[in-house]
Amino acid sequence: MTTATVEQQSAWVGNEHYRRSWYWYDWANSAFVTTTATVLFTPYLTAVAESAACPGLADGQTCRTNLDVLGVGISPGSIAPFTVTVATIVSAVALIFVGAIADRSPRPARLLGGFAAVGSVAACLMSLVKGTNWQLGVVLLVVATLCLGASLVVYDSILCRIASPDDRDKVSSRGWALGYLGGGLLLAVNFLMLSNPERLGLDRGGAVRLSMLMAGLWWAGFTLIPVIGMWRLRGVERPEVARSAGIVGGSLRQLGSTFRELQLLPQTMLFLVAYLFYNDGIQTVIGQSSLYGQRELGFPETTMLTLFLMVQFVGIAGALLFGRLANRYGAWRTVLGGLVLWSGVVVYAFFVPEKAIAALFALGVAIGLVLGGTQALSRSLFSQLVPKNREAEFFSLYQAMERGTSWFGTLTFGLVYQWTGSYRPSIVALVVFFVIGGVLLSRVDMRRGIRDAGNEVPAVV
Repeated sequence: MTTATVEQQSAWVGNEHYRRSWYWYDWANSAFVTTTATVLFTPYLTAVAESAACPGLADGQTCRTNLDVLGVGISPGSIAPFTVTVATIVSAVALIFVGAIADRSPRPARLLGGFAAVGSVAACLMSLVKGTNWQLGVVLLVVATLCLGASLVVYDSILCRIASPDDRDKVSSRGWALGYLGGGLLLAVNFLMLSNPERLGLDRGGAVRLSMLMAGLWWAGFTLIPVIGMWRLRGVERPEVARSAGIVGGSLRQLGSTFRELQLLPQTMLFLVAYLFYNDGIQTVIGQSSLYGQRELGFPETTMLTLFLMVQFVGIAGALLFGRLANRYGAWRTVLGGLVLWSGVVVYAFFVPEKAIAALFALGVAIGLVLGGTQALSRSLFSQLVPKNREAEFFSLYQAMERGTSWFGTLTFGLVYQWTGSYRPSIVALVVFFVIGGVLLSRVDMRRGIRDAGNEVPAVV
């Protein structure tokens, strides 16, 4: 095991003020992820699509008329998951270029702020989606998803610069915990608005649109804290690959260098493949759970908001608990245990009876405990496998797997619904992603991978 130099240790201690600023981007973007992307927009877009396909559809009835999308008949109930699929495929291509550019950017905070600004504007404009204009909703969701992923490429890569290898599990977990707190607080406000929209002079649709506008403004406003706080944090000079080619040309050549180097890091590559599978399952559960609860289990929107509010605050405890477990048993073992729990969660979801509220909230507690912990520790695990000064490039691949290429799961979810007309087989089909991802992760030799990347091996992996 290598040890950090005195200079490295001093630098990490001196980066405490950057860490305090860094945490706030989890707080900023989690409001959009929770209120809009997870809870409100998927069922809202589905309702708008159903209005376009079946005008005058009564509450409780199912629309059986397909929408014509580029000459293909698509069920309105599949529009939302298919949109997420398109957004993530686009991101899969775009985010790897973002990473190459980010590592050549002199001020990563400025780049983070730029992506967040465009994404938050798209999030605010979602409040204009109403009537039958589901197409606008599709475009805005693609833009917001892409910009969120791009900003997180920069954000995640900064973790390697501000925290020592032994501290990254703790720092990453604290960021996730703060994100759950921020997302939960705004969701609580939105819950009160949606429970009594008439007090605001709005109908339910108007309250949903106002909530999405607030989430976009929250994302934009609180992003100023990490951008200003980390403004002096400098990027990494990259003269070794096409420095004279400029940002775009040099980034393209740097991207080729990244893939060549990835082939020399088999443990890093194996981790990414494992993460592709199990994170697809996680992201699909997060993104489609509101749709599942309302359309399959028959719960009203207010009940689902209450559930997600509870999940947010349970998630704080879950993220911190997993951070403590990682400190004792290692992040690799802790994530593997979390994947076993995730498999149990989706199987249990299949058997939750319609309108069984106690069973629904028991499911929510289980999701909250494993959700933040597995994501936070996956981020810190990968940071150990990234070569020094190539953080953003490699985290672009990671982010493409996280919010960028989780399209296998959403595609599976949408196709199973298209074939069966039920979301129950769609949710249980996701267990295969956790099983495959867990098997692949169990074969990753973390210590070897960390050494191959030229990094310090933590005391507990």
